[in-house]
Amino acid sequence: MAKRDYYEVLGVPRTASLDEIKSAYRRLARQYHPDLNAANPKAAEEKFKELSEAYEVLADPEKRRRYDVGGFSSVETDFGPGGFTWSNFTHVGDLEDLFASNPIFQQFFGSMGIGGFAGRAAAGPRKGSDLEVTVRLPVSAAVTGASPTIEVPLVEACSACGGNGAKDGTSLQTCATCGGSGQLRRSQSRGFTQMITIGVCPQCDGAGQRILERCPKCRGSGTQRVVRKIQVRVPPGIEDGAVLRLSGQGSAGPPGGRPGDLYVQVRLTSSDRLRRDGKDAYTEVTVPLATALLGGEVTVPTVTGTAIVKVPAGTQPGQTLKLRGEGFPELDGSRRGDLYAVVRVEIPTELSSRQRELIAEALGGDKAKPRTSRRVPLFGHRP
Repeated sequence: MAKRDYYEVLGVPRTASLDEIKSAYRRLARQYHPDLNAANPKAAEEKFKELSEAYEVLADPEKRRRYDVGGFSSVETDFGPGGFTWSNFTHVGDLEDLFASNPIFQQFFGSMGIGGFAGRAAAGPRKGSDLEVTVRLPVSAAVTGASPTIEVPLVEACSACGGNGAKDGTSLQTCATCGGSGQLRRSQSRGFTQMITIGVCPQCDGAGQRILERCPKCRGSGTQRVVRKIQVRVPPGIEDGAVLRLSGQGSAGPPGGRPGDLYVQVRLTSSDRLRRDGKDAYTEVTVPLATALLGGEVTVPTVTGTAIVKVPAGTQPGQTLKLRGEGFPELDGSRRGDLYAVVRVEIPTELSSRQRELIAEALGGDKAKPRTSRRVPLFGHRP
């Protein structure tokens, strides 16, 4: 069966934000969970897998960008020759609150071993905190792209113990309460229904191991505060206010937990000269009267600098000059929009007598003294 467009699968437009995509997936995940569709669990499982594949791509800015440009073939390498499997699902952490509150989700994801977590994403150590930063770039970055290096204060794994909180990283013992699984399963029967609850082991806090002697550097927390320099790739065609997600570049989690993500909001400096509308740019250019009448050349501001443009003779005020290919590109694409320059004709406020004579002669004006005119009475009354 042919694949459906990922946006169609989640029921969102191609312009949907990350929050809209996440909300749609969570809603559909509840609706099509196999254990909630006892009449046809196999079909529900396939539907649930289709939803998760779509979410895996659209929730990742880089994968989404490649999919928008190249379709399914551009993301196939992320899944391997057999296509999407549960081992490719890397967004378990986005649904942690669903896992914690819904034992059905815990049981399903635990049995599928999604992302190699074997169901411990919900019950095991939580991931680290997500971070948000803003980077400001010139508007030209929307054409050329950029690779700024930013400094991010964050929490990362302790360099002395490797993040497990134990002295030298080895002073550990398998938790006797959970047997190293990091979770405790409890079952409760109600009539013909058996409810299974999976929770974090209180003795090891989901790590599966207990610290015998704490690391002296981090005092058993497994983390340390640092300022890290991170290079961010900003693709051509980026919009002002767009947010890039750098997976795993946030703060470290507790021992055994995965790092959070780093969200970088890109703000492009505003320009008094240019206005952006999709791929096209708009500006104004002042043309001397003589140039508007006789033709010539003027300098026009562009996204990346300036350009020389020919002005046809007889150009009128408000007329638009088009500079093909001087606008903005598609996201991470090479094809650029156009730049439209609206002409403003500069009218001199003072003229010499000679200039007045020449203009009057050229344009057929009358140099004679103004003719006298009689007054016309108002409302038909005679003076």
